[in-house]
Amino acid sequence: MDANVPKRKEPGKSLRIKVISMGNAEVGKSCIIKRYCEKRFVSKYLATIGIDYGVTKVQVRDREIKVNIFDMAGHPFFYEVRNEFYKDTQGVMLVYDVGQKDSFDALDTWLAEMKQDLGPHGNMENVVFVVCANKIDCTKHRCVDESEGRLWAESRGFLYFETSAQTGEGINEMFQTFYAAIVDLCENGGKRPIPNSSASFTKEQADTIRRIRNSKDSWDMLGVKPGASRDEVNKAYRRLAVLLHPDKCVAPGSEDAFKAVVNARTAVLKNIK
Repeated sequence: MDANVPKRKEPGKSLRIKVISMGNAEVGKSCIIKRYCEKRFVSKYLATIGIDYGVTKVQVRDREIKVNIFDMAGHPFFYEVRNEFYKDTQGVMLVYDVGQKDSFDALDTWLAEMKQDLGPHGNMENVVFVVCANKIDCTKHRCVDESEGRLWAESRGFLYFETSAQTGEGINEMFQTFYAAIVDLCENGGKRPIPNSSASFTKEQADTIRRIRNSKDSWDMLGVKPGASRDEVNKAYRRLAVLLHPDKCVAPGSEDAFKAVVNARTAVLKNIK
């Protein structure tokens, strides 16, 4: 049996769960937790030293839930402290700052760290993950848009919420959905419930949207080499159009990706005699 699979509980009984926060330093992990638990926002930045621990009780449907929250420091210096706390976790709050692209790009690194420290007997499929795109109140500095963050989360079967610890936007809804999913996990024998949205698009569609976002030019976007023939360009375009057309693809960012492909085809064909 996997070490981090919680025991099945009878409906109506109290339940104890363990939740951890992960993400780079200064993305607002502690502020999100304080906003939810204490209904306040602390504007002055106070770095988490190692681990902050708290307990709160919440009601989910007919159950009282005792939540043990481990708020983990994001600085690499505290890795030796963090690595002891991944085990026996039922819920993970993955946080990034929408105004810091590097904090979004680091999410894969955080998942890799957790997987490594759970070891061969741990199973991340038995954990509920919620991705918090935080600081959405700072609209002028935003560089990771909602579709990019949502695509990253939903393509992995994770929950996704846009949050602001400062204004409180999205915080209560996020925690309520998060805790309800953990209760569902416990009542389902430790198997993570899969959000409906994650089954509505394919990995190929998600990977293609990411590739288009990161393309360096129109040729790269279409997946053809400079100097390709008109037929080769049109063939590449048709394949992408079938894959990404908004009528058939509901992956976050598909509409923008489709428009980008249309524009890329037009630009490339202008240079082909």
